[in-house]
Amino acid sequence: MKLSKTRLALIIGLAGMLLLVAVIVSPLLLMSMPSFLSDSASVDCDDSARVEEASDSASSDIPAAYLELYKDYGKRIGVQWNILAAVGKRETDHGRSDLPGVKNGTNSAGAAGPMQFLISTWGGKARVPMSSKFTGYASDGDGDGVGDVYNPADAILGAARMLKRNGAPENVRQALFVYNRAWWYVDQVEEIARKYAKSGAVEVPPQASEECDEPLVEAAPSDVVAKILQFALAQRGKPYLWGGTGPDSFDCSGVIYAAYKAAGLTIPRTTFGQWPFGVKVLEGEEEPGDLVFFNAGPGTSANNPGHVGLVVSKGKMLEARCRLCGPIKVTSYQARDTRVGFTRPLQNPAVQEQLKKLQNRTL
Repeated sequence: MKLSKTRLALIIGLAGMLLLVAVIVSPLLLMSMPSFLSDSASVDCDDSARVEEASDSASSDIPAAYLELYKDYGKRIGVQWNILAAVGKRETDHGRSDLPGVKNGTNSAGAAGPMQFLISTWGGKARVPMSSKFTGYASDGDGDGVGDVYNPADAILGAARMLKRNGAPENVRQALFVYNRAWWYVDQVEEIARKYAKSGAVEVPPQASEECDEPLVEAAPSDVVAKILQFALAQRGKPYLWGGTGPDSFDCSGVIYAAYKAAGLTIPRTTFGQWPFGVKVLEGEEEPGDLVFFNAGPGTSANNPGHVGLVVSKGKMLEARCRLCGPIKVTSYQARDTRVGFTRPLQNPAVQEQLKKLQNRTL
């Protein structure tokens, strides 16, 4: 069948248009889909510049001095300031309540101060000299040498430390439940926190997302460290168990021991053995795969640290902290004032020999 000149021209023109569209669109197909076209938004794994702004409700409801303390200690300790503020609101209306135990004495439950600490949890008495030995969250926010449960600066700093100790900022609900063991309380505090945030949300650090794992592994300084990180990150979300070495639960040194073992390397099993084993590394020179140690736990000291984490990137570590601290997670080590130092197990002579044997097997 013969085509007319008009029909032939139309076909050629249509083919030309299709070719032009293909030339324009094909490079775009190689690029990532914009968020408004994709099924879900990607996770921004860089949280260094994230600061939750206060809503108009927060600015009008929270006394200026209290708001400054919530923000300051939230940033310093590493917990959501709006969660800290919501606890203060729920407990004593930011110290404005006239109920027993807010400004002096205790209430019927034995709680005291603007953040309503049990005296036993604070340190055994309302005013604790910081130079004395005590067990609790007594803190000196105003620098007078005394942890005063009725002093807003001291009490808010103590509350931030308690929330951090028990799972915040990653596992906020767990941390709040330990603060006051009732899920209705947790729900109420979270509702207040959302109202205090301009975003209307309780933000969780992006490193809590598995989508942030791949850049950490890709950025590892060697294939061996990549294997260590890959195993360690895969344990996130599993529970803490003292003495645990897997596969279902771990303690702080156990998950590190298992991660090195997954890379074909043997290091000491316990924190006390791992501390002298690795070569000491100056702060600021630590790398992924190094260990960071803390003076924490009974019978520990600056020369005998009792807690350890695995450095996964500058300022971040994977840790199994404690039974009530939530699951194994990636968190910051920079805000921990009990940090003792860093070591590099990979530079231990025994590990160097193991690495040579592994390399020979692959040749």
